[in-house]
Amino acid sequence: MINWEAHACLPLHPQADFSPLDRLRDAGVHYVSVNVGMDMNPVPQILSVIAAFRATIAAHPERFALAGSIADVEQAAAAGVLAIGFDLEGAMPLLEQPEMVAVYRALGVRQIHLAYNRNNSVADGCHDVARGLTPLGSRMVQAINDAGVLMDCSHTGRRCSLDIMAASNHPVIFSHANPLGLIEHGRNISDQQIKACAATGGVVCVSGVSAFLGTRTPTAGDVARHAAYVADLVGVQHVGIGLDISFRQDELNDNPPGDYDPAYWWPKAAGYDRSLTRMTYTPVETWQILSKALQDLGMSAAEAAAVMGDNMLRVASQVWHRPHT
Repeated sequence: MINWEAHACLPLHPQADFSPLDRLRDAGVHYVSVNVGMDMNPVPQILSVIAAFRATIAAHPERFALAGSIADVEQAAAAGVLAIGFDLEGAMPLLEQPEMVAVYRALGVRQIHLAYNRNNSVADGCHDVARGLTPLGSRMVQAINDAGVLMDCSHTGRRCSLDIMAASNHPVIFSHANPLGLIEHGRNISDQQIKACAATGGVVCVSGVSAFLGTRTPTAGDVARHAAYVADLVGVQHVGIGLDISFRQDELNDNPPGDYDPAYWWPKAAGYDRSLTRMTYTPVETWQILSKALQDLGMSAAEAAAVMGDNMLRVASQVWHRPHT
């Protein structure tokens, strides 16, 4: 059994403290995907973050391992070490060059989605005007498939996500998304999107963010209820966990340089009150009690284990092949 946290956030700063990831490991997590940049972050900032994160991981082999393969994840779990991969949230760091996907993969990026809330030249964000996947976007999906990187549709517009799932040759995931059928929010995904994801063989990983769960004080029970909704709709084999905990470190300013407007990326009209300041998260310790919460809703122990990581392990095993050279 591998517990797989599909998305977490440290400050996008070279001096980010990794001790929150120790808490994830101590709570039973074996693999975590850590964000290294979003559409609003310029490439120099992202590369600085990747370089620093890689150096921190390498300096502490007793705590962390940069996972390049499923074998790395399994070996780290056996050794009591937390396996880490990176993810990009949005296509703007790809500089409109599909060839950039392989570059980021070589640096440790193992999943990418193509838009962060707002439209770009590749794809639509979930809080913007619907257009659909662009021709460049189709080439990006192919590049992500070819590089052996997980194709993620979180933060993506509904119509555009359906285009991406139709274009992908590999299973597609939502690394941190919740069912619209339970909570009305622009970041949540429709039954149609959930079914399309399952049809690719993919996984919808439920987020633990308060606004998307519909409560100010989210608990393991709230996460389990959303996971059960997806399982009832498409089968337990298509459900995962991406709590999306943002480990803020107030002493570090990780804002993008220059003219950065948070209200553009997290618009109040889309359901954000004072941007992200009111967001709360399920605690790290959710991982210790989530299996019971899932079983309390009728899942077997094996089904709970599938949701908590084995489903994502299966999909990553299919996708993380060595890229063509």
